[in-house]
Amino acid sequence: MQNKKLLRVIDANYNRAKEGMRVVEDIFRFVNENDALRLKARAIRHGLTKCIDNKLLLSAIQSRDSRSDLGRKTDAFELSRKDIQSILIANLQRAKEALRVLEESFKITSPKQVASTKRLRYKLYDIEKEITASKKISKKE
Repeated sequence: MQNKKLLRVIDANYNRAKEGMRVVEDIFRFVNENDALRLKARAIRHGLTKCIDNKLLLSAIQSRDSRSDLGRKTDAFELSRKDIQSILIANLQRAKEALRVLEESFKITSPKQVASTKRLRYKLYDIEKEITASKKISKKE
């Protein structure tokens, strides 16, 4: 079995990446009403599922200790979101960072998944550039 602490890192970052991409996807779907960007975000979210095998995912879930997680509390920074744009940007950043952590963790647990995780991260960079260059980030509430 893998190191329990590393499995907790994988669990937290897998969830963080999936959740962040769901927020991004829903903003493109309901706020921007941009199906092309929604589908790109969805592809990354679904791609994450392919980057982790079921055995590793189950082990990561079993290592979870959400009751004593030091990051469980909401901090003032999280409450500083002013509009949809700030929520979108925060979740893009969250997903990118989580993908990087997974990429590094997979070097130990799942070396064959490192390249696919890295590709997802670079696809996310492309989405971020596309939405900022074309002003597709909505400031509507």
